[in-house]
Amino acid sequence: MILESVALSLLLFLLFSVFYNSREDRKLRKENRMYEKIYPEMDSREKLLAAVTSGLQERDNRIYMGLFNTESPTIDPITAADAIVASDSLSEEFFLGYSSSKIDNVMKMADNVDEDFRVIFDALCDRRDSIPPLRLPLENMSYSRTGASIGNKINPLMKVEVFHSGIDLVARQGETVYAAADGVVSNVVRSSAGLGNIVEIDHGNGYVSRYALLGDNIPVSRGMRIKAGRKIGYVGISRGSFAPHLHYEILFKGEVLDPVNYLFASISPDEYANMLFMSVSTGQSLD
Repeated sequence: MILESVALSLLLFLLFSVFYNSREDRKLRKENRMYEKIYPEMDSREKLLAAVTSGLQERDNRIYMGLFNTESPTIDPITAADAIVASDSLSEEFFLGYSSSKIDNVMKMADNVDEDFRVIFDALCDRRDSIPPLRLPLENMSYSRTGASIGNKINPLMKVEVFHSGIDLVARQGETVYAAADGVVSNVVRSSAGLGNIVEIDHGNGYVSRYALLGDNIPVSRGMRIKAGRKIGYVGISRGSFAPHLHYEILFKGEVLDPVNYLFASISPDEYANMLFMSVSTGQSLD
């Protein structure tokens, strides 16, 4: 009796599986037929897109190799997502441990940031006129337009390492250059050699910003008091530079500082991290 019941159950199950199509089954089969029809076109488009993307990457690499002696940047040069995506066999324990470690580091960094802000606020309360220039001198900057910053860099013309005293900000010739902070124009240099036309602004308390490789049309003069964001010139080029760009410097009591650390009023933390990555990893300057 039991065997007959089992046999009958199996028979009914087979009949149901073979001859009965549920609504969901019919829907899935319909979708599969549709995907079979459109797959060849999608595959063709994907191959075309891959070829175009590869061509653009090769073009960008040639451009960046010529300008900076380095490959072009990825979408986000500081992310670790590529390494994680490429490793689909990583265990759950790995991700839990990795996440826990990152959270601990972020919490420690947050504590450090809080302490830094307290120090900054105390300093600003004591000396409200000691704020250094903190704005970008160009509008609509992205990290991919960041060139070499200070340090020993390969000169694009002599092909030897020389000290680079500022940061290269790639821009179109004729693009407007703005004052990074309030101050007084302390010097205007007009030259076609070296760093070309230069405007210097004294911001007080030892801080000076210097804007080099400007075009001939300079709408400010020595001794003029100006506000942050005031137009002070246009991006140009000189005989000593490889391509149009703004050479931007920050000095404190005559000492050269890294300008990438003085852009916080214009960029987000993510943008700053990317600009820092680009400025450090670029081994060839543009001037």
